[in-house]
Amino acid sequence: MQLQHYSIRLLFVILTCLSINIHQSLGVEMISVNHSVSGNQSIVSSGENFELGFFFPGSSKNYYLGIWYKNVMPQTIVWVANREKPLSATDMNSVELKVLDGNLVLITESKNLFWSTNISNTISSNTLMAILSDDGNLILSDGSNSTTPLWQSFDNPTNTWLPNAKVKYDKRTNTTKILTSWKNSEDPSPGIFSVEMDQSNKQFLIKWNRTEMYSATGSWNGRIFNMMPEMSLNSDRYSFSYVDNENESYFTYSLRNSSKIRLTLDVSGQIRHLIWAENLKEWQIFTSQPRQPCEVYASCGAFSICNKESATFCNCLTGFTPRSDTEWDLNDHSGGCVRKESLQCGDGKMKGGFSENPKVTLPGYSLTVPAASSEECQSTCLSNCSSCNAYAYDNNVCSIWNEVVNLKQLSPGDGSGSVIYTRLAVSDEARGEDANSGKLSLKVKVIISGVVAVAVLLLCSFSYIYHRRIMSKKTASQQSTGGNPVPHWLNREREAQNLINENDKQSIAVPFFSLENILAATDHFSDVNKLGQGGFGPVYKGIFSDGQEIAVKRLSTQSRQGIEEFRNEVILISKLQHRNLVRLLGYCITGYEQILLYEYMSNKSLDTFIFDPTLSKSLKWRKRFEIILGISRGLLYLHEDSRLRIIHRDLKTSNILLDQQMNPKISDFGLARIVEEQTTEASTKKVVGTYGYMSPEYALEGVFSIKSDVFSLGVVILEIVTGRRNTGFYQSKEASNLLVHVSA
Repeated sequence: MQLQHYSIRLLFVILTCLSINIHQSLGVEMISVNHSVSGNQSIVSSGENFELGFFFPGSSKNYYLGIWYKNVMPQTIVWVANREKPLSATDMNSVELKVLDGNLVLITESKNLFWSTNISNTISSNTLMAILSDDGNLILSDGSNSTTPLWQSFDNPTNTWLPNAKVKYDKRTNTTKILTSWKNSEDPSPGIFSVEMDQSNKQFLIKWNRTEMYSATGSWNGRIFNMMPEMSLNSDRYSFSYVDNENESYFTYSLRNSSKIRLTLDVSGQIRHLIWAENLKEWQIFTSQPRQPCEVYASCGAFSICNKESATFCNCLTGFTPRSDTEWDLNDHSGGCVRKESLQCGDGKMKGGFSENPKVTLPGYSLTVPAASSEECQSTCLSNCSSCNAYAYDNNVCSIWNEVVNLKQLSPGDGSGSVIYTRLAVSDEARGEDANSGKLSLKVKVIISGVVAVAVLLLCSFSYIYHRRIMSKKTASQQSTGGNPVPHWLNREREAQNLINENDKQSIAVPFFSLENILAATDHFSDVNKLGQGGFGPVYKGIFSDGQEIAVKRLSTQSRQGIEEFRNEVILISKLQHRNLVRLLGYCITGYEQILLYEYMSNKSLDTFIFDPTLSKSLKWRKRFEIILGISRGLLYLHEDSRLRIIHRDLKTSNILLDQQMNPKISDFGLARIVEEQTTEASTKKVVGTYGYMSPEYALEGVFSIKSDVFSLGVVILEIVTGRRNTGFYQSKEASNLLVHVSA
């Protein structure tokens, strides 16, 4: 049946269509006195690469005039005209983009001007024309002399730098063209982050609020930017160049092939180099600067802390709450946090306490005051109720802050850091913070830290000695084998190797790792590093010597079935490459050990979020929709677009992992099956998987197909939308699971 072939693709198309704006092309790429653009009309470039028209971002009720890629979904905006003066639905009834009085203007019938090229010229409007070129540049010129633009969008960028455009410094006017981020994903008005050219050092500077430089590309040496070497002169896809003449200095880049490439200043404050992957139908980040979101200055706003290990990066300090929940949901943290309750000041002194924030990098712009001790520093802050919201006593220096901005939480491997104390209202103190306990807690912590350090040192010493003895015995045992029968563990190793190598056509495209490196990365499979337990075996977090984080999946010695699943997973995943599939980094077969190494997913699995009363609040509807879309894309790739047609057979929320940006990745391919390209179903005598996610025909008859995965996907979607487990408890006697409950 056709449904068997296209069921998952149909679901993917339906989800994608939710975010598409429909436009009616005028069939021309030019605006003139006789041709204007209004309503749902648009103009398309000659090669159909770009389109100009009206759009509304996300769920916003505001409309904007913009340029986007013609054949890229979801819609990708590269330029916005009226970003500071949006149109309402009422304005859209009469607004027009047209040539008027020597300019290109966006104006309503009632002469309400929303945007203009705002140039001074004496050329008659009758000869003016605006053309959308095939590189995305909107050009206004005199029809009788079209080689010299009067105005062009490339000279007035918003947040995106396209190929052939210039980011320049004008020596005649002493001005520089800058990129400015959107405020958030649904508001293209200028945000607080900007990129501008540093002409003297031949580099780009990334700034907060146009004043605080927090990152740079590094100087251009004629071939690369030394802090972003990926942006180079000799790339396979494009070529960067720097030009310096008497009028201007500028950077530009051109494409070497038909790739779609853009550099965008994201709302997070990172400049991202993105490349369109046509086979995956998505933008992929080639490189970004800064590398980590927490390296962006004041990325979380005031009275919040940025933690690169946190799922949401930004968290308000104790006693504070986001200034705007709506803006935070849209990844706009610039407003920061505000107090839940005001401080109570009496006789110039504060009533309330302090919250201790250890292992942080201290914010800048502090006021240094004299103090001989931490207690005296705290007392100074207490006596300045209206001007001290935090203090730190670091290296015998007392620093106080009225506003806390750019506070960052350090990770365990980042060193000791500093401690900052933020003020609490009386109500917050009553919840557990005691203003007078600082002195005692500090002493207690010093004592406890010392005792723990000594204990850990002794434990590590005994563990090292024990491990050395075990390894010595193991080595001696191996050397004494001689002509005796091969030990059982060596048989098991050979069995696993034979399973993997039995078919040369199924060669593995990932490297082999030694057990010694894996033991070092996981601290000998320490329980501290254990992430969880699955049917395959335990999973550990590991860190290689170069700092790379990995997830280590260790086959349980009790599982005979696990060897076949091990082979299946190594061969399958090594051949799959998709943004929404977890990436296999390598494997290891040594003795009893059969180990798989994956990219580390900092946010663990999807079920951790959707079924947790606290964490589920961070999954707003837009994010849930994006997760569903990502899972659908990954499944579509397995069924239709990969070199092998693969049926997963165990799709469930616990097998959907979330990376640092909350992008979903399908994992656990131990039960997956490869089927012929024209085959839509198969059968098995042994039903494996998870009941509750299995389709009826598979659970009862052993018949599985791509429809089985679609059924599982439907269950996952219901769990994402409702936040309830399929096999949970339901009040109705008729509803034994989520499917029955929803359909009741």
